[in-house]
Amino acid sequence: MINKKVADLLNDQINKEFYSAYLYLDMSNYFERRGLKGFANWYRIQAQEERDHAMLFYQYLQNNDCNVTLFVIGQPDKEFKCDMDVLRAGLTHEEYVTSLINNIYAVAYEVKDFRTMQFLDWFIKEQGEEETNARDMITKMELFGSDPKSLYMLNQELATRIYTAPSLVLD
Repeated sequence: MINKKVADLLNDQINKEFYSAYLYLDMSNYFERRGLKGFANWYRIQAQEERDHAMLFYQYLQNNDCNVTLFVIGQPDKEFKCDMDVLRAGLTHEEYVTSLINNIYAVAYEVKDFRTMQFLDWFIKEQGEEETNARDMITKMELFGSDPKSLYMLNQELATRIYTAPSLVLD
């Protein structure tokens, strides 16, 4: 049986992951309106990843006989004035999600919930990748974004991203 505090944090994380999906869809929408379909594709796939992360938490709780309570998903509240605003918001959000995962891990450690710690190991690694990807996007935009031809090439690169569902075995 999972400790109630850990279960509550995991349940809350479901909502946070769905919110992340909404936020990334909003970012995708921003780039779609700007005519940068490659950027829009990149963030749309990011939204799919976040939705699947929510479902991994959902399934983990169900597999461990915990009740799942779904909450209202908040509307993204970011106003983007330029492309870099979107990229910086993405990095800030990933750092926030990392802090949430780290907190759940710390509470699981406190109560010696080794199964949940093992489950969270994948998310900790994933968050490292997410933050790196967000930083790389900022770096590329800083290097190439002001040049229309380079922006076009970067947009083309981002258009090639395809979705790969996470392969995490849940018990």
